[in-house]
Amino acid sequence: MGRIKLEDLRKIREETKKKMDVREGTYEYRIVVPMGTSGIAAGARDVLKGFLDAIAEHDLHNVIVTQTGFMGTDVIQPVALVEDREGNKVMYCNLNAEKAKEIIERHIMKGEKVKEYVVSTPLE
Repeated sequence: MGRIKLEDLRKIREETKKKMDVREGTYEYRIVVPMGTSGIAAGARDVLKGFLDAIAEHDLHNVIVTQTGFMGTDVIQPVALVEDREGNKVMYCNLNAEKAKEIIERHIMKGEKVKEYVVSTPLE
């Protein structure tokens, strides 16, 4: 068996830190994807993966993605709640991985709501 080099350990640490920052770091935006049974059945896993892939693709460090259980949104699943640091919230509905990527590129990167997918704004 080969020995692990210190540089390899540093690289692994940095990659892990990037992944953890997406899940729990400081942020300008937080994206919450409901992963209850109805959300998963509707495709929430693909939506979650779409968000994570787009964040990685664009090397964004100002966004975290979290999961929650059921949010009472069966009819419009899969959904995602996007919240900025000031507490402004937008709920997007009937999502898929491509729509998640579009939300990253337009809402997160350009500050423009993707009105075609908005179900409610603001949420109280």
